[in-house]
Amino acid sequence: MKKNLHCIYKLLPASGLGVVVFMLQIVLPNKVSAQTDTTKKLKEVTISTSTIPQVQTITPAQQISSIDFTRNSAFTVADAIRNFAGVNIKDYGGIGGVKTVLVRSLGANHTGIFYDGVQLNDAQNGQIDLGRLNLNNVQSIALYNGQPDNICAPARAFASASLLSIKTIRPLLGAEKPYQVLVGIKGGSFGLINPYIQWQQRINKNWSAVVNSYLEKADGQYKYKVNGDGSDTLATRRNGDIKAQQADAALYWTKSDSNQFNFHVNYYNSDRGLPGAVVFYNPYSKQRVQNRDIFAQAGYEHLWGSSLHLLLNTKLSRLYTHYTDPDFLNNQGGLNYKYTQKEVYQSATLAYHILSNWEVSYAVDFAYTHLDANITNYAYPSRSTLLNAIASNLIVGKWRFQGSLLNSNINESVKTGKASASRNVYSPTLMATFKPFNNSNFQLRAFYKNSFRYPTFDEFYYFAIQVRDLKPEFAKQYDLGATFTKSLNSWLDYVTFTADAYYNNVTDKILSIPNQNPYISSISNLGKVDVKGIDVSIKTQSKLNNNWRALLTANYSFQKAIDVSDPASSVYLKQIPYSPKHTVAINAGIDHRQFGIYYNQVLSSSRYYSGENLPENLLSGYSVSDASAVYNFLLKTKQVTAAVEVNNLFNANYAVIRSFPLPGRSYRFTIQIKI
Repeated sequence: MKKNLHCIYKLLPASGLGVVVFMLQIVLPNKVSAQTDTTKKLKEVTISTSTIPQVQTITPAQQISSIDFTRNSAFTVADAIRNFAGVNIKDYGGIGGVKTVLVRSLGANHTGIFYDGVQLNDAQNGQIDLGRLNLNNVQSIALYNGQPDNICAPARAFASASLLSIKTIRPLLGAEKPYQVLVGIKGGSFGLINPYIQWQQRINKNWSAVVNSYLEKADGQYKYKVNGDGSDTLATRRNGDIKAQQADAALYWTKSDSNQFNFHVNYYNSDRGLPGAVVFYNPYSKQRVQNRDIFAQAGYEHLWGSSLHLLLNTKLSRLYTHYTDPDFLNNQGGLNYKYTQKEVYQSATLAYHILSNWEVSYAVDFAYTHLDANITNYAYPSRSTLLNAIASNLIVGKWRFQGSLLNSNINESVKTGKASASRNVYSPTLMATFKPFNNSNFQLRAFYKNSFRYPTFDEFYYFAIQVRDLKPEFAKQYDLGATFTKSLNSWLDYVTFTADAYYNNVTDKILSIPNQNPYISSISNLGKVDVKGIDVSIKTQSKLNNNWRALLTANYSFQKAIDVSDPASSVYLKQIPYSPKHTVAINAGIDHRQFGIYYNQVLSSSRYYSGENLPENLLSGYSVSDASAVYNFLLKTKQVTAAVEVNNLFNANYAVIRSFPLPGRSYRFTIQIKI
């Protein structure tokens, strides 16, 4: 039976992709394209239905798929998740600007970023730049507060306060057409040009492959309003250029849905300017950063019947960073630092169904990370991390219970100076759901999670004569929520509603306040922080006349994140820096068969950039609107997608981080053909 996977991806060949494609064509026998298959072709039946978003999870979960990326005017992973409830994106501006995610005011280091089931790790600074993660080969993205409800997972999946899961495209091709090629190009404001290519190949019944590549280039220059001099002067943001290439190849073996293997290789190379903070009368910066990162990961999964489940993951990574700042005042005439971070990672998980309604699992992860740098008297730290996690999932009538216990054992060594203290910590998690009515549309849920975050290499050793006296950060999360989902047969296809109230208690919170240089921050333990919040989400879809369809998603978040360390302090009971109390995200659209028009809006209340909640430390709130239009059509027999996006539609002047103004109105165009 012919299987077609409708992908709205885009990828482009970096400078080396053409060679990769050519070599693959040579390696794969010609008869792959003409292979025969004993599968009998049946008459194709078209089924039209609406997929109801999955909201009845044991912990709060939010998802977005590739078909929604253009609807949300998303270019990177950071753009794709900015509408999620409880999410705050720290954006330093520009095409190549650093973008990190904060979930429920817990800090970027509390969110684990997983790429096809394996965590993207950076022991140096702990924060994954989501602006570097292009959407061209992404199938779906999911954010889980607490942890995912699948207990057959690596131990690292139990270690973070929240988890962002990125899944890439996986080929589903038949023997009649064993390949599919997507070629496209994006372009627009700030000199953006982003060609990409994606090639899917069915090798035989069990083997398939995907190759993705893209090139991204932009000058990054945009206008912004100069504040503080009483005028409406417009200045131009400089030193925000980027040139990046990425190539990703994946090989899949599938014996059955319960017996499969995958192997990924990913290479990223970039050279970009860092605009720096806009200092009054001196908005210029010469800081630059080069990245050359490569990782290879493999995974194997085997399910025997419905009882025993095995999951193995392996990863090798090498991250290279070259940072320069010729204007930094020192005896060497500036900064010229090179860092090489290497990691070896192995994970094994075994799950077993004791009864049909009771599953238990055990996971063990080991990682060894070492950081080299060309800095005099640098610590050259190495870190060994051993994680052990046991988990259980039990369903009893209308109740579902899940619990886990994670043991984190961390040891460090250094070549110079004194290493940080070792840690051995136990972190429990308890979760439950209850369906009070026989009708399963309504569900109550609750969870408690204790998470543990060890300081990063930079927090301990960067610009420190000796190891900083930093305490590890502990976070306790409490959540109580309700979900409702209903499929309707009238003009309203479905409606989903979720509401969660939560309380996070953070002890010895590690706070990093950006200075003029975003790569060098002021780091300290804040003491204790209490976060009280509410997340509310609603999503619906309706049928209109003549095949028209309307879509609406709305998310609201309230977060009161205050310092409760010292009653005698001037910042006691004050909102912590860069935590807005109110955020609203709305995405609405209307489409008709191949054509769609969509509108996206994100609103954020004001916030303070300092613990001193004074008027002079207030950063104004903002409202940013985007609009997009998509048209799919056939060019002879080839499917073509054309899209246009207008970002910051009303040309708002705003900043998420103080002194880092973001772009005004901009445009982006996409043309893609499927072969």
